[in-house]
Amino acid sequence: MALFNSLSERFNHIFSKLKNRGRLTELEIKEAMREVRMALLEADVNYLVAKDFVKTVSEKAVGDQVLKSLTPSQQVIKIVKEELTNLMSSNNQKLQVSSSLPTVIMMCGLQGAGKTTMCAKLGAYLKKSGKKPMLVACDIYRPAAINQLQIVGKQAGVEVFERGTQNPVKTAQQAVEHARKQGYDTVIIDTAGRLHINQELMDELKNIKAKASPTEILLVVDAMTGQDAVTVAESFNKDLDITGVVLTKLDGDTRGGAALSIKAITGKPIKFTGVGEKIGDIEPFYPDRIASRILGMGDVLSLIEKAQEAVSEEEAKVLEKKFRENSFTFDDYLKQIESIKKMGNIKDLLSMIPGIGGKIKNLDIDEHQILVNKAIIQSMTPQERLMPEIIKASRRQRIAKGSGTSVQQVNQLLKQFEQSKEMMKQLKNGKFKNFMR
Repeated sequence: MALFNSLSERFNHIFSKLKNRGRLTELEIKEAMREVRMALLEADVNYLVAKDFVKTVSEKAVGDQVLKSLTPSQQVIKIVKEELTNLMSSNNQKLQVSSSLPTVIMMCGLQGAGKTTMCAKLGAYLKKSGKKPMLVACDIYRPAAINQLQIVGKQAGVEVFERGTQNPVKTAQQAVEHARKQGYDTVIIDTAGRLHINQELMDELKNIKAKASPTEILLVVDAMTGQDAVTVAESFNKDLDITGVVLTKLDGDTRGGAALSIKAITGKPIKFTGVGEKIGDIEPFYPDRIASRILGMGDVLSLIEKAQEAVSEEEAKVLEKKFRENSFTFDDYLKQIESIKKMGNIKDLLSMIPGIGGKIKNLDIDEHQILVNKAIIQSMTPQERLMPEIIKASRRQRIAKGSGTSVQQVNQLLKQFEQSKEMMKQLKNGKFKNFMR
């Protein structure tokens, strides 16, 4: 997720100028805050939200603690991070669970926001968390909507309850009763959307709410629509009293306006984000982590979580032992390639590392090279993977031919592998300075 690239770059530029100054005057802080306000408006943040944000930061930033500090720029950045977090934070960020099962989650939103797919993503996420969810098809108007839910439900490994084109309110009622009898602890209702908000849609959603008694009413909005997403959220909240928002397409060209404005305008939290097209591309919304990434501070916690999902604790211990014993083989290398693929886009992973986020825009990272390396390793014999030193000229030609690559590419991978082993040896010997270089 190349999160809010433009806003992040603007903030980094603004604060880099402050870092060059030993002490800050009120005038310098005022000028920086003016630039911050412009950056927020360009990111499509609501005007009043941007105005209040800058006012709050300015009041805190011109205090004696900052102006007389030995590191005033760090103090200002700390204040900005805290206020960004506050802007998006809420006490009810997590999904609520009903005291009497099943917990009913009603998903609503306009057409095109990715609501149906998000239902399946949420189902997969809850199933992974140990829940037993069920999806309910209550969109009887959009062509193939029920079929789409069945397809994505199958991908998520979650049952879909449908009753064709009968009244959606009746279907929702029957689904909740079915879930109660069959032991499903969570019901996710995929309601109908419209291209535009109208009274007919709202009346149907109100009726489903009245009969299904949802614990959560989540509005799915497209993060790329900026202020339009906030307007949609206001309208749905007025009629349905939503409990939270799900932002989709946060991996796209998102300026950040919706994420930074929705909670301030509606008072309702963002609970989840869609960060890709795959069923597993859903993440809980953590305001403090988002604020860190916007300010180029990275997001180590999310990076660790992704790593834990891709590599088990047992696998990590085995790998650590191989590092210490310098017995790392191409089979291990292949496993690492698979783990990296599971974790997602490499640029997105790098953006989570503190200090790197704002510098990766111009990095030329060839994701295809991972697949090339995988093909080369799979063309090696078990003995060659274990003992790469035996791979001489004739073997390299055979491997290149078998993997559809060139001898030069095979040579390059062998060189990279040796460099990796050398780095591990240096780590083992405590030569961290050389390793970092």
